[in-house]
Amino acid sequence: MTAGRLILFAVFFLNSTFLFAQRKNKVQLQKERQQNIERIKETEKILEETEKEKKNTLGELTALNRRINQQESLVGTIKSEVEVLDADIEEDTQIIEALEKDVADLKNEYAAMVFAAQKANTKINKLMLLFSAESFDQFFMRLKYMEQYGKARKEQAAAINKTQALLSLQVRQTEAKRNEKKILLNDEVKESEHLTGLKQKQRKVVKSLEREEKRLKRELEETRKSLIELDNLIAKIVKEEMERAAREAEARKKNKLKDVESAFETASLSATFEENKKKFPWPVSGFVSQKYGRQMHPILKGIEIENDGINIQTKANEPVRSVFNGEVTRVAFFPGIGNAVILSHGAYYTVYVGLKEVFVRTGQKVATNDEIGRVRSSPEGISELRFQLRKQKETLDPEEWLKN
Repeated sequence: MTAGRLILFAVFFLNSTFLFAQRKNKVQLQKERQQNIERIKETEKILEETEKEKKNTLGELTALNRRINQQESLVGTIKSEVEVLDADIEEDTQIIEALEKDVADLKNEYAAMVFAAQKANTKINKLMLLFSAESFDQFFMRLKYMEQYGKARKEQAAAINKTQALLSLQVRQTEAKRNEKKILLNDEVKESEHLTGLKQKQRKVVKSLEREEKRLKRELEETRKSLIELDNLIAKIVKEEMERAAREAEARKKNKLKDVESAFETASLSATFEENKKKFPWPVSGFVSQKYGRQMHPILKGIEIENDGINIQTKANEPVRSVFNGEVTRVAFFPGIGNAVILSHGAYYTVYVGLKEVFVRTGQKVATNDEIGRVRSSPEGISELRFQLRKQKETLDPEEWLKN
């Protein structure tokens, strides 16, 4: 094999390795695209439910915003896939050009060998070459040379066939990638048009809601009153729990063993809860429709809202589950936002608000993923769970504790 062909095959090997790395990236992008499509399907179902009442709501706007983000992500993923294919095709083109040159070089070498063989391909010439040897060793060497020369011609022909087959395979693979790219570009155009339609719909909903400022302010005030009641209840429960713990500790002073066991149990549960940070399952399927903390109202200008947890918009009748082992501390009902269940986990509490049905009772022990109720749907068709996480009186951002 010539030095040129050695370089070619080395380049081909390196390119193949590089392309394999790209294909891994391509597989990741395809997986990402599929995940986006699955999320879009779920959000579409939620969006359909908010549209059933034929009335523009904040829930519809939130679902639309989420849907637009997912659509933008999908379009971005498709663009990335096209970029990977472009780089792939460019690498393939370089390999094809190198293989075509190699085939041409091999054919030229083979033609020269055939021409030389034809000139000396007579029995007389072969015999003269052999018998003109000055010694038996020279005679033997010339005989071996003639055999090797014939073998070299056969190997050269085989190399041409092999390289041509490799070239044909590379051309077919590249053509398949070009077809795949064409399909992706068509998908990109279609999804981009869908994105444009969603944004037009979003602007229409925003304008409609801006005309209903009075209704939105009234609903906001009603929700705020219910949440104040909820906060007062939680504060009361935490205070009662702390007072109860103090009374029990005082009563157990006579029995040190029980005091130590109870303290150890509470501390152990709290520590285990902390160890599971970022591992907790989501209490309900769906997406975060309102984040934790202080934020501007999506429609009402100049109005800030404070969220002690997160809101998760979901589908009607979705099951709500406990995120960790614990005990039901309280079940209560609040006008406008539905039933609430408060679970204690040592020094930590999780709060589930917005249930139409509750399947647990005060004092009941629950395990991770136990179904504690089903989500409530508002008269406007919005199904939303308010989820809080607290360490005694301190509120925490649930998204920092739930699985990504």
